[in-house]
Amino acid sequence: MNEEIIISGFGGQGALFAGQLLAYAALDTGLHVTWIPSYGPEMRGGTAHCTVVIADQEIGSPQVRRPATVIALNLPSFEKYEPLVKPGGRLVYNVSLIPARPARTDIQYVPVPANVIAEELGNARQANVVLIGAYLATTGVLPLAAVELALDRHLSERQRKYLESNKQALRRGAQVVSDRATESTESSEKTSR
Repeated sequence: MNEEIIISGFGGQGALFAGQLLAYAALDTGLHVTWIPSYGPEMRGGTAHCTVVIADQEIGSPQVRRPATVIALNLPSFEKYEPLVKPGGRLVYNVSLIPARPARTDIQYVPVPANVIAEELGNARQANVVLIGAYLATTGVLPLAAVELALDRHLSERQRKYLESNKQALRRGAQVVSDRATESTESSEKTSR
């Protein structure tokens, strides 16, 4: 396995935290990981993205030019990275903020109403974690439990009050993908009858 991921959004949307969370979870499960953050000089409100590589062997290069997955938190990120996803890859995106129509037929699109879900849970800033849950349910790269454990182990003291709501956000994101898969299966069964 060699999973290359780009997570991108505005500063303050938690793109870097989302990548760090995946990196910690992968490390804690014994995988090889790189995590490289990048952000504009403005930080909050500017652009922010990170690359994460998760592999079961040593990683030759941390650079990600053609990611298997892009997690887009906002429209500029969707537009910038959609063309870069390698064929057969996926684009997990926040449909709450991204009204774009998919332009490619060779990748999987995973629209998730991340802001809506996060607001239902009481913290709009957890849309990033909702998208991580959807990503995990789509790929199976890491078990949800590994990311929950990473939250337990690595969430800063200042953010501990959000531990349970982050776990709920993670599960709800995964549930969106699971529900969609169930609906798709039921629909195809009805069609074949």
